[in-house]
Order: sequence, then C-alpha cells, then structure tokens
Amino acid sequence: MSVPRAVVAWSTGKDAAFALEEVRGSGSYEIVGLLTTVTEPYARVSMHGVRTELLELQAERLGFPLHRVPIPAPCPNSVYEAAMAEALGQLRADGVNHVIFGDLFLVDVRRYREDRMAGTGVAPVFPLWGRSTLDLAREMLTRGLRATVSCVDPRRLSASFAGRDFDERFLADLPPDVDPCGENGEFHTFVYDLPAFGTAIKIRRGSVVERDGFVFADLLPDGSPGPTVPQDGPTHSRVVENGAMGTMGSRRK
Repeated sequence: MSVPRAVVAWSTGKDAAFALEEVRGSGSYEIVGLLTTVTEPYARVSMHGVRTELLELQAERLGFPLHRVPIPAPCPNSVYEAAMAEALGQLRADGVNHVIFGDLFLVDVRRYREDRMAGTGVAPVFPLWGRSTLDLAREMLTRGLRATVSCVDPRRLSASFAGRDFDERFLADLPPDVDPCGENGEFHTFVYDLPAFGTAIKIRRGSVVERDGFVFADLLPDGSPGPTVPQDGPTHSRVVENGAMGTMGSRRK
C-alpha cells in the first residue's frame, strides 16, 4: 500500500529538520521535497536570513529537490499568499498531498495554515505539535541535530545569542521567559548537522548585524570569502560584530 506524498516546509532550522526526522522515522509519508520561501532580491531564506548556498547544501545532503517560493522585499501578505497558493497548486499537480510543518504550539499560526490550505487538496501535518519544548530541544540534541542561531529578536533575547550554537549551554543560558525552541520568535536557527545528512555542513560565522529590529549572524559555507554583511533586509544596518568564530560543523564520526 502506497503512503501519501509530502514535502517539508523547510526553513533551514531545527524545528523543520526535526519534523522531517520524525516523519521519516514513522514511515507515514513519502517525503519528496523541501518547500522554502526565499527573499529573492537577497538570495536569503526568509526570516532566518540564511544564504541560499547553505539551503542548497542541506537539500543536497538530504537528497531532496528544492521547491522555492520566491517573494519580493518588502513582501505584502497578499503577495506572499498568492505565491504560496501557486506553489501549492503545482505541488498538488505533482501528486503531493501534504506539507509537513515544524510548528509547536502557536494556535493562531496553525489555524492560519489550515485556513489557507483548505480546499487546495494539500493538507498540513504537524508532527511536533503540543510537545514540551524543553524536552523537544534536548531530544533534538540527543539525536544528533546540530544548529547555529542565525537570527535573534533583541526585544526578547540578547543580541549576544546570535551566532551561538544551539546546545545544552545555550539552553542553560536562556532567560526563563524565552521558549527553549524559540517558538515565540525569540530566535531562529540553521541546521548544519543531522543524522540524515551523513556528513555535516562546515560553516563559519561572518558579521553580526542589526537591521529592521532584528540581529542576524551571517553564516557562510566554510572556505567562502568573508566576513560580510548580510543583505536580507533594509539598507539601514548596524554592524554589531565583525569576524569569524571558527569552523562549525565537522565530519560526523
């Protein structure tokens, strides 16, 4: 008996990656691709500010095709919804029945996805929904997920957390009012190692900048030129820190 075909809503971060791990482990769906929103003028993954070169390395490690949803900058919600509707229509035509999301507990976000996808023939799936986020964060680490913080909302979390590895020390240092998985938007991550990758993606940190109210750590493939200032936002940027923080992501032993 065949299983439903699905793509993962892929942000390059830990929640999407762990949702993929859970679904692949269950065998409930056949994963056939990654669906990612890209801010086209800057060649960056939307919200996370991750370079598309790193997104492509993740897809290469996983062996999945990328389904990019290009959006402008700035992007009105109506434009985003139209672009996503077009992408869902194409996926449905290709035989995809579901999109896997890494949402954890925000009811309004889940309801929005369900409402926008109603009637498309493509249904949302939330394999991590309702789990303790502290337990989930620790399970991610125990099972070999490795990630670096690419974006911080400094209204919720100190800018000093940008560029740090998502690890036990990071979790211990979080203020008590910050969700361990950053589900309220406190921080976003880039996954550089996952059991399914086979080998880790070697990255290093370039400049850390503040722009449009957020702090971004520019993550670069190891060996690429840098440090540089990320270009996924308004031109009014303030460099918080320049330099590299060594190489993050070694070959899996």
